[in-house]
Amino acid sequence: MLTPDRTLRYGPDPDHVADVWVPAEPSARPLVVFIHGGYWRAEYDRTHTRPMAADLRDRGWPVAAIEYRRRAGRPDDLVDDVRAALKAVPPALGAGRVVVAGHSAGGHLALWAAAAAPAPGLLGTIALAPVADLTWADEQGLGQGAVAAFLGCPAAERADLDPVRLKHPAEPVVLAHGDADTDAPLKLSESYVAAHPASRLVVIPGAGHYEVIDPRSVAWPYVIGELAASAGGDLRAGEEASR
Repeated sequence: MLTPDRTLRYGPDPDHVADVWVPAEPSARPLVVFIHGGYWRAEYDRTHTRPMAADLRDRGWPVAAIEYRRRAGRPDDLVDDVRAALKAVPPALGAGRVVVAGHSAGGHLALWAAAAAPAPGLLGTIALAPVADLTWADEQGLGQGAVAAFLGCPAAERADLDPVRLKHPAEPVVLAHGDADTDAPLKLSESYVAAHPASRLVVIPGAGHYEVIDPRSVAWPYVIGELAASAGGDLRAGEEASR
């Protein structure tokens, strides 16, 4: 079983923790703060991202995989946790520089944080198959009504938590999405880029929802390429690096 190198606590709740993965050799690469998905539901926690975090660590990337409270109808608790975790995880783990990444619902949270609560030392944000348009996802009933369960109200009433309706983040944003994703369709990322044209969308041919966090998949080199670009502070150059 994969286990993190250590676990940090950022608050009093049992879910106020972050698993930290530290490369064996000193690294000048930025810290990857990763926010897991699972449609904001309690049964999905950060442990399913451990293969991904371990692979990044073994490639020389320091990683902090944050946990957060996942309680239906209490979205403000959840985003408060993300805000607190981003402030508490020491950027010194990545030489003072941070890339925030997230998958699915975690991609939504990464995009929200980029606009509303950017991490100290943030270089940019990489959202993998993100639920980037809450209103559209709510209208489509994605995840068996996951958006309404998360918010406790229609998405149209919480524009402050909907990435497509927030201001554009100050730092670069890249979205990577498989064109065969049926859990969180590509339309979600396309909607975000239409609303925020300064962001960039990388479409991964043939990839479904989970390939983007699977180190064994053909989609994984695209993710590594985007991280490599971010280390130079230029997320927009990553598409070529990922080929």
